[in-house]
Amino acid sequence: MVEKLLGYDRLVVRCVDGHTRLCRIRGKMKRKVWIKEGDVVLVSPWDFQSETRGDVTWRYTHNQVDWLAKNGYIPQDWT
Repeated sequence: MVEKLLGYDRLVVRCVDGHTRLCRIRGKMKRKVWIKEGDVVLVSPWDFQSETRGDVTWRYTHNQVDWLAKNGYIPQDWT
């Protein structure tokens, strides 16, 4: 879940595994997808600094978040 927007293509994301990561929006998504605080996103951790850094690879819609919570992929309080 996106906690804070830092500007340009950087944001702070709280992940299900308990880590808070500084993530960047991939160039492919940068101009096509608008991300705001509270959105549920898919993060790909980097190979190095995997606990603190990552890339945002997908933003889920509201219906997708409901489905993920209903089927147990994310906690219910994230909806």
